[in-house]
Amino acid sequence: MFPKGMEWIVILIIALLIFGPKNLPKLGKSLGSTVKNIREGMSGDDDAASKDAEETVIEAGEDADDDAEIHELEAKLAAAKKKKEEDSNPVESH
Repeated sequence: MFPKGMEWIVILIIALLIFGPKNLPKLGKSLGSTVKNIREGMSGDDDAASKDAEETVIEAGEDADDDAEIHELEAKLAAAKKKKEEDSNPVESH
């Protein structure tokens, strides 16, 4: 229908009419950044997966320390509750 390359000119003219001259640069910038993010996302999947795995391993090591501290605090709390119950409910001897 149109000579080779003329399609792009028609598309640009229609885009200019729809979005206006002020919004066309913003549209081009956002479209370009979207394409860039998609390309980085497609090529960076392997890197992101390995980083997530490394973070999981690091967090697992930290969790072990946290778990030990939590168990210690729970034991102290249980002992304090037991002592409080003993103090508030004196045992009657016969």
